[in-house]
Amino acid sequence: MKAWRFYGFNDMRLDEVAEPHCRPGHVLVQPLCVQPSVTEAQLAKGIPTLAFDRIGRRLETEAPVQLFGHEFCARIIEVGEGVNGFQIGDRVAARAKLPCGQCSLCRAERSELCRKGPVIGFDLPGCFSEVAILPAIALVKVDDAISDSEAACLQSLSDSVAAVETAQLGIGDTVVIFGQGSMGLECLQVARQSGAGLIITVDVREESCRVSRELGADHALNARTTDVLAAIAELTAGNGADVVFECAGGSPKQGLAGTQTLRQAIDAVRSGGKIVGVSWFGGPMELNIDTLRERSLRYVFPDISTLAHLQHTVRMVATGRVRLKPGITHILHGIGSVPEAFEITANKGAHKAINPAQVMMCH
Repeated sequence: MKAWRFYGFNDMRLDEVAEPHCRPGHVLVQPLCVQPSVTEAQLAKGIPTLAFDRIGRRLETEAPVQLFGHEFCARIIEVGEGVNGFQIGDRVAARAKLPCGQCSLCRAERSELCRKGPVIGFDLPGCFSEVAILPAIALVKVDDAISDSEAACLQSLSDSVAAVETAQLGIGDTVVIFGQGSMGLECLQVARQSGAGLIITVDVREESCRVSRELGADHALNARTTDVLAAIAELTAGNGADVVFECAGGSPKQGLAGTQTLRQAIDAVRSGGKIVGVSWFGGPMELNIDTLRERSLRYVFPDISTLAHLQHTVRMVATGRVRLKPGITHILHGIGSVPEAFEITANKGAHKAINPAQVMMCH
């Protein structure tokens, strides 16, 4: 079969490799639609972010190696021994992080909290190949009402569900969301479904602000043309937001906001409020912790997304409570277009992309 393998950072090649054999507890799938996550697109270029050292070590010791491809929709073509609840022809999406099965949490039937297991696409091969092998424990069935393209977004959406759950929104809470890429737009919609009142979003791109308004933002502020902090103060009677989601930070080389939006988030939240850190920054930063202490701010991070979160995303999308199509702007065709999808996703601003670029793997 054909599969994309990495020989180093900035060096991916379409190789002929042996097709995997189905093992107990696993299924073989035909990937239908796959998108590189923003993190994967940065890692492919060698830009420091989540798991940079881990991927670097694998490239040094194991290259060529199949990497990335944990955001996908795939069809089952073979079911391994001991797998229940799935059959040939089912479409599936996956939770990326897997339990290890060995630690005290896993042995106490609390495996949804385990962080010691492998991650699809980082430690295990993902779906940038004609056939992939996946652990059944990671999978959920995709509802017939959800397209292949939408289903490829479910893993990202499950992380956004976990982020909103971590915020513990109160009914009617005022919410600000910095960044209206895929996760910002998802947090917007999940927050609305979870009882948020006034929702104010911020981005530097007009196309993102437009989609944000379409998906339910009460105010979508373009930071290039608006004094964002002044506008938020005015819209909240000078108090600031109850909860701020920071979804814009990261490498300025890829058009992300660096640390600026986190500093704005601290200024935009009310005293006693919460900042939910969704972004990955790729390195340490300096913060005046005394400011957070003085104002009783809570800077929290999303809990790990579980299979239950992923199952909830299926219901939310199938019933239309969360809309994914408006953010899907770039759809490519054929396994040969995978590098282009990485390029678009790594430079979404330049390509006017909102969601990562998707690849429909089958013509």
